[in-house]
Amino acid sequence: MEYQPIMNQPSTTYGAANSGYVPAATGGPAMFAPPAAEFQGPSAPPAGMFDSMPGYEGTVAGGGGGFLPPPMPAYPAPQPQPGSEQPHWNIPSISKETARDAFVLFASSKCCYSSAPAKDGTITNMEAFNTYRYRLETFTESRSTEWSHEPYNGQPVDAYAQTPPGPWDIPAQSANFFMDNKQVIKVPYTSSMKNCHGCMGMGRKPCKDCAGAGNKVCWVCNGSGYRHGDDRCSHCNGRGRENCIHCHGQGSKHCDTCHGKQQLLVYIKLTVKWTNNSDNYVVEQSSGLQVDNLSKVSGKELFRDSQCMVYPLIGFPDPAVVQAAQRLVSEHQAKYSQTSRIQQQRQTIELIPVTKVTYSWKGKSHIYFVYGNEFKVHTDDYPATCCCTVM
Repeated sequence: MEYQPIMNQPSTTYGAANSGYVPAATGGPAMFAPPAAEFQGPSAPPAGMFDSMPGYEGTVAGGGGGFLPPPMPAYPAPQPQPGSEQPHWNIPSISKETARDAFVLFASSKCCYSSAPAKDGTITNMEAFNTYRYRLETFTESRSTEWSHEPYNGQPVDAYAQTPPGPWDIPAQSANFFMDNKQVIKVPYTSSMKNCHGCMGMGRKPCKDCAGAGNKVCWVCNGSGYRHGDDRCSHCNGRGRENCIHCHGQGSKHCDTCHGKQQLLVYIKLTVKWTNNSDNYVVEQSSGLQVDNLSKVSGKELFRDSQCMVYPLIGFPDPAVVQAAQRLVSEHQAKYSQTSRIQQQRQTIELIPVTKVTYSWKGKSHIYFVYGNEFKVHTDDYPATCCCTVM
């Protein structure tokens, strides 16, 4: 059997119910609406509305059942394999021309910066800093169930035809790894037909705007039936009340829960979520550039390893990155394997180029940084700024 996802499931609204309601006669004599409290119905489906299904005994309405831990795998998971060592962990520093062009472009983007220091300043020193960014991604699948319902329109009713499959036995697959996704599936052999609890199977509910009367006090004559002495009110024809525009004078409206169908299809809904959980570690470097700046740029990817479960880094020259990788791999496996199924992991290392440039302008020394593949520039002491005044 093919399990179909639920698309555009109608929203559920619970309201009043009054099985003994009789609509008001259109155009009848003026009448006063009963108190709205008389029409208060159940605010949620009764517990007895949901049958007990084997394997789903803890499922409740509203998603209160919580997550469903994955079962133990039938076969041992494949062991992660060490990635190959990468011989080239460094890249050449940028040229003076590239550093100057980036600085000129930076200065021209600032309305209050003169371009003279960027164009005419003398570069006296350039120092390259290799800054590594390690990223670990763990792509997980989690499942949860809840009782749900929708208006009955002749859908198949299959409860108790056979034992429903377990929540982790129902096939579902994400289109792509490392991309968040969600799928909602009706659990086979859990669908049954029930009378609507919102309207007690009547299909209609008293109108809340007129409290079921079908009419309300005329707003023109304020219920007196007359205007300016003995003049009969033309708006309500002297009745003192006017038909309710929300229910068109009927005193009732279609039930929002069953859409007037009187019955509901009640079933267990399985929600499958795929989540890409990502953590980064950036090695602190002594250039003086704040690490936060590096979150806005990309680097050169030096290493990529994708497996069901990755093996911590080996052979990397910076021990801080090795330690961060070991810590994050251990944390991810401990954190996510308890509540979800780990489908894939990926670890990457980027080398983000950072160049500290020292230049001289009018006898004073200044510093700026060029960083990332985008050659972004940061400086704290640009020497030629002015205050712009908007006239």
